[in-house]
Amino acid sequence: MKRIHYSWIILVITFFSIIVAGIVISSSGVFINAFENEFGWERSVIALAFAVSLFLYGISGPFMAALLEVIGVKKMMLVSMATLITGSTLTLVMNQSWHLIIIWGFIIGLGASLFLTVVSPYVSTHWFGKRRGLALGILSASTATGQLILLPVLAAIIDKYSWRWAIALIIVLCFIMLIIIFLFMKNTPKDAGILPYGIEDEEQVSKEEQKGNPIVLAFKGLFAAVKVKEFWLLAGSFYICGLSTSGLIGTHFVSYCISFGIPLVTAASFLSFMGIFNLVGTTLSGWLSDRFDNRWLLFWYYSLRGASLVLLPYSLMEGSFILLAIFTVFYGLDWIATIPPTIGITRQIFGINKSGIIYGWIFAFHQAGAATAAYGGGLIYKFFDSYTWTFFLAGVFCVIASLFVIIIKKPTLQPVN
Repeated sequence: MKRIHYSWIILVITFFSIIVAGIVISSSGVFINAFENEFGWERSVIALAFAVSLFLYGISGPFMAALLEVIGVKKMMLVSMATLITGSTLTLVMNQSWHLIIIWGFIIGLGASLFLTVVSPYVSTHWFGKRRGLALGILSASTATGQLILLPVLAAIIDKYSWRWAIALIIVLCFIMLIIIFLFMKNTPKDAGILPYGIEDEEQVSKEEQKGNPIVLAFKGLFAAVKVKEFWLLAGSFYICGLSTSGLIGTHFVSYCISFGIPLVTAASFLSFMGIFNLVGTTLSGWLSDRFDNRWLLFWYYSLRGASLVLLPYSLMEGSFILLAIFTVFYGLDWIATIPPTIGITRQIFGINKSGIIYGWIFAFHQAGAATAAYGGGLIYKFFDSYTWTFFLAGVFCVIASLFVIIIKKPTLQPVN
């Protein structure tokens, strides 16, 4: 019987670590009404805390990428998971709105940063020589799958018992992953006594390593990137990607459905089904990114996502569960299918060794967009008592993103020194 290559074990550990981190971040969507009802806090204040979290874990991405090169992935994963446990535990004793901003905005935001930004490209690049696109697609899918898959369970616990019991479940899951990471995670294939999957000659493994001050490395990567037009096109499109996914759907979809009379558990179930279809769509996107022009993949992803977001308000106003189900499938397949081709283009432009940190900066724009939608959606609801314009505008922005990526010229996709 052929032995399983340890790279696939690392993939599985990373996959479930990302899922758990995603559960922590995404649970904000089902806690909004619970926090509003128990503490009497305004929705815009609660949304601000979640917006800070989304922005902070995004802006931390390039620094996390630099730290990975200096400290190693195992220690970074252990510290990050422990930070998530700390933040989740402190949530149980909070009683002021500023507590929520500190705990969710800063502690949980930092704890989630590594898992939801740069660990996927790091693992796929360092542990895989072949099937790199597939590995990245699987790990990218776990980012949103974790954010969605357990939401009905959390919603049911909140509905029947209390939001504190839902937090307790999150703490248990984080603790289980902390133990698994400690026992089985490795920093590099060399630590496991093997070569990356698909590599048979050690000379094929890149020897270039970035050592030094993580802050210096992160800003050095940024200064190299800002000189390149394609960086701004990718960053702009990814800003809109974040605005139209985790910031909008992840934070406000459940509340939007509730405003039309859809029960909490039902709304969370629709969001969960998006996670299931996302797993299929993003894994397939990773496979496609190895075979087709990544620019055209992004063009169609953003265009189709924009169309689905325009459909959502219409389906809710019509009260059509069929249209809502169609949106769930359609949007779920496209949730973060943009990640593999975006990373693929980043690698082509900046090279494998520099792409981790530079992608971290591109992802920072993604989370700036997410934070904009999370807080902006709360403000629009406060003034208009509706989310409709928020979702419609997000659809229009997605069309703009499709134009950003398609004007990236293929002949320019060469490694930058």
